[in-house]
Amino acid sequence: MATDKALADEMISTIRSWVDREVIPNAGEFEQEDKFPQAMFDQMCEFGLFGATIPEEYGGLGLDITTYTRIIEELSRGFMSLAGILNTHKIGVSMIYRYGTEEQKQRFLPRMVDGSFRASFSLSEPDAGSDTGALRCKAEQDGDEWVINGTKMWVTNGIRSSLVMLLARTPDDRITCFLVEKEPGEKFEGITASKKISKLGYRGLETVEMSYVDHRVPDTNVLGGEEGLGNGRKYALSALELGRINVASRAVGVAQAAFDAAMAYAQERETFGQPIFKHQAIQFKLAEMATKLQAARLMTYDAAARADAGERVDMEAGMAKLFASETAYEIATDALRIHGGNGYTTEYPVERYFRDAPLMIIGEGTSEIQKMVIARKLLDRYSVE
Repeated sequence: MATDKALADEMISTIRSWVDREVIPNAGEFEQEDKFPQAMFDQMCEFGLFGATIPEEYGGLGLDITTYTRIIEELSRGFMSLAGILNTHKIGVSMIYRYGTEEQKQRFLPRMVDGSFRASFSLSEPDAGSDTGALRCKAEQDGDEWVINGTKMWVTNGIRSSLVMLLARTPDDRITCFLVEKEPGEKFEGITASKKISKLGYRGLETVEMSYVDHRVPDTNVLGGEEGLGNGRKYALSALELGRINVASRAVGVAQAAFDAAMAYAQERETFGQPIFKHQAIQFKLAEMATKLQAARLMTYDAAARADAGERVDMEAGMAKLFASETAYEIATDALRIHGGNGYTTEYPVERYFRDAPLMIIGEGTSEIQKMVIARKLLDRYSVE
């Protein structure tokens, strides 16, 4: 069901005002110190964003995907890491809502929608990346429990999360998703955040390697119950399909911030007695930036609208993610060039956009993976057989 337009516009307007007032002036401090933005997180909880797309019967806001996409765009315009804090949780919430048993929904969702019981998503491994076929993390059944052993990489929110959506391989070679409950912290009964990963950008929230040594998970925490055994790959890929729309919206937000910064600077900075915007070379560059930004936004909104309509959007989501992420990097680079030497300093935010933008090219599948997904769907849709 589509969200009422007036309600959606009012929520976006509220978040946009908050981003302008509280996030943009303070983002640099948290980013440079790599410090978790607790006050911003608390405000996001008050907005109800951690249950944005979950129906009201479980305590959520019941927003559609298009409205959520616009929310991610606004958050990323202010501080892209905020979208990471939210979106990783969103993957977990959505997986439980779509594939969990009714008991699992009742047990987890009401605690998750207010942000107090946060989720992280754990697929990637040191040697496998996001290739589910090469996962080595193992889960062996022992009575009414599963014993988990293995190492996972690139776990966003890994330390602060209370629930990990963990993909592991069972002895019969089936990939299954386990709902791993834990206390927030670096160590918890067989789970250790074995390494904090220092990053070029995307700072202010933790990304960690997590190790599991004989950690026990009750049989009731297999996502989907008995039917969920062996369906972990299906559940994960479905989550990533929507996740790619969200990464595309992050890219649009960062691209918008970089464009805004470039436009403002071009009108303030003078050379040869006039603002550099008066120079045709700068005008043409900004015109190209604005055009690509608008195209990326429309592609992202189109994928979200199709998802709201119940369509399969693996190709459209891949296209949006591919184009928007590459566009964000191009616009961030051009914004830095327009700033000249000032763009290379931490006094201006464009250097942060330049460091954040590459994540969208890599996250939720690289551009090369998106091209593979798109090509396969093209063959399905346009086969001559």
